[in-house]
This record gives sequence, C-alpha cells and structure tokens, in this order.
Amino acid sequence: MNRCRTMAVAVLVLAVALTAGGQPAGKGFGPEAKLWESVVDKAIVFLRKPQEDKGSWSSEKSPGCTGIVVTGLLQTGRIPVSDPTVERGLKYITSLINEKAGHIAGNDPKPQLLNYVTSINIMALNAAGKKDYEKVIKNASRFLKELQWDDSEGKGPEDAFHGGAGYDSKSRPDLSNTQFFLDALIAAGVPKDDPALKKALIFVSRSQNLKGEHNDQPWAGKINDGSFIYTPASGGVTKVESEEGALIGYGSMTYAGIKSMIYCGVPPSDKRVKAAYEWIQKNYTVDANPGMPKIRAERGLYYYYHTMAKTLDLMGVDEVVDAKGVKHDWRKEITEALAKRQKPDGSWANDVDQWMEGDPNLVTGYALMALSHCKPKK
Repeated sequence: MNRCRTMAVAVLVLAVALTAGGQPAGKGFGPEAKLWESVVDKAIVFLRKPQEDKGSWSSEKSPGCTGIVVTGLLQTGRIPVSDPTVERGLKYITSLINEKAGHIAGNDPKPQLLNYVTSINIMALNAAGKKDYEKVIKNASRFLKELQWDDSEGKGPEDAFHGGAGYDSKSRPDLSNTQFFLDALIAAGVPKDDPALKKALIFVSRSQNLKGEHNDQPWAGKINDGSFIYTPASGGVTKVESEEGALIGYGSMTYAGIKSMIYCGVPPSDKRVKAAYEWIQKNYTVDANPGMPKIRAERGLYYYYHTMAKTLDLMGVDEVVDAKGVKHDWRKEITEALAKRQKPDGSWANDVDQWMEGDPNLVTGYALMALSHCKPKK
C-alpha cells in the first residue's frame, strides 16, 4: 500500500513538473558543459593568433569583422573585457568612431559598409558594457536611423522600400541589413514603440511569404508558407531560385524575420510569427541553411547558425518540435554540429566561400555568437 502511494506521489510530481515547465524537474537543456567549454576555448585560442597589430581581424576585407569577433568573444562569457585580446579589439573599434558623422565605420569608409559595420560595432561596444561607450552608441544609433528608408526619401508606407535598411542610405534595403540594424537599435536601448522600429516592421512583414493585411506584394501568396525572402524591394528578391513568380524563402532569413518582428513588439501569438515558426518546424535542421538547393545547402551556414540560435533564445524555446513530432534540443544540436565542423586549430571556415564565409576569422566570430546562446541551461 505504501509503495502504491509512493508511486502515485511520484507520478503526481512528474505531472506537475511537466505542466509547469514542459520537462521533469532537474532536466536541463543544451550540450554537455565540458563540450561547450572545449569548443569555445579552442576558438578563443585560435582568435588570439591572427589578430593584427592594430587590434583588428581581417581588416583588409572589412572593418566589421572585428566587431563580429569581439561580440562573439564577450558574449560567451569565457573571457573578460580586461583580456588583452579584447582590449586591443575594442581599441580598434573605437578608432573607427566618426564623431562628426556619428557612425562607427572609420573616417573614410566605403559607403556600402556604413550600416553593417556600425551595427555590429554597436553590438560589440554594448557587449563590453562600459559606460564610456554610452554616448558613442547613442550617436551611432541616431546615425543608423538616418539610413532607414522612409518618407524623407520619398518612400512612404505604400512603397516596398519603406522601413528597410540597406548597406547605406542609397542602397536597396534588405532583410539581412535590416536585422543587423534592429540588433543594433535594441542593443542601444531603443524602445519597441520607437518610430524606427514601427517602420522596420512594415518592411519585415513585407519580406514574408504570407499574403494578408501586412503584405500586399504580388508574390506573397504564391507560396504562402510563412518563410522570409531577402527583400521585398525592387519587386522582391531571394537568394534561392524563383519558380513562376514565387520567391522561395530560406532558413537564415526566416529566423531573421521572426527575430526582427519580436524586436518590433510582435507577440508569438501573431499569425506572422506562428506561420514562420511552422515553416521552421517543417524545415528544422542544423546541417544546412534550409531552403537552399542541395548543391548550395551550406551557403551562409554560419550566418544561419548565429541567427538561428539568437532567435530561438529570444523566443524562449528550449526544444523545437519538428513536423514529425520529434523534439530537438537546439542548443545541444548546434553545439555538436559546430564541434564536428571545428578545425584542429579551433577555427571554422565554410568551404562554400559565399558572403565572406571562407574567412576563418569572420566565421569563427559567427560561431562564437551562436555558441553564446547555446550555453547549458538547467
């Protein structure tokens, strides 16, 4: 009789635990701590070696690479701001502050670097957490808002350019630049009711394969699967082959779309977020950038990893239940996927050298940014 009562109590406790948090008490999520630490620490050891004398990484390719690396290093929490490698990286980033213009892209930057570089450098300085950078971040976020397409450029709410951000004030807006633009504004403490975020939401919503009140583009209902494309501007553009007027969405932009909507105050219950997440469930993978054709399945893979991890972390999702009902501990799976791809020297590089992913410094920075959201969770 006592045994029966004990079993009944145990079942009751388990039921309560599952109801409260979806998992039995004591069960955590994420990779084994030793594996996560080992992968991150090897990457840190690697990044100390190719740092240039001025504190940068791959500066000849883009001044933005250093911001990616510093952000990744600091977000992992494995090394402090006082670490010499980080200090030199921050010194380089602060050397890019253009006090007159307000951006963080240098004194004579290439126009097409203004948004991306300033955005990632805001994120790096914010990750450093120093009060000394507050004014710089505020000025840089103000500069970014000036790059956004809106009525001041003759692009009102009815125009597909409206609310988006491109490489600079004259470049066609796209969702990739816009997600970094929003990452930076959120890091700068810009509230969700700010006009810049409200305008951005219009652009982001138009980037989704979902016909309705938020997307009036002619291609939006062709597939209508909730995925996101590269940009709705200029008639709509995707990085995947189109089919009879349809614009196929893909993983990195779909995660970027979800994250951007949440930043702009859209709740998870909104049909746009739900439709996008259903697409994620149907196409869940850590082995490819889903939506890309098989021959280019790894195109933008590391960009995909960090956008995926940041989005799912922001959503508060611990397990993704795919379309077949299989539960995926995404933190564990991303960490293990990166561990398998890590080179002996601790770096990563994409064999598909597209969007600069052949550069080990940039890609290792992306990997650390992803891993910072994959820490073991109890």
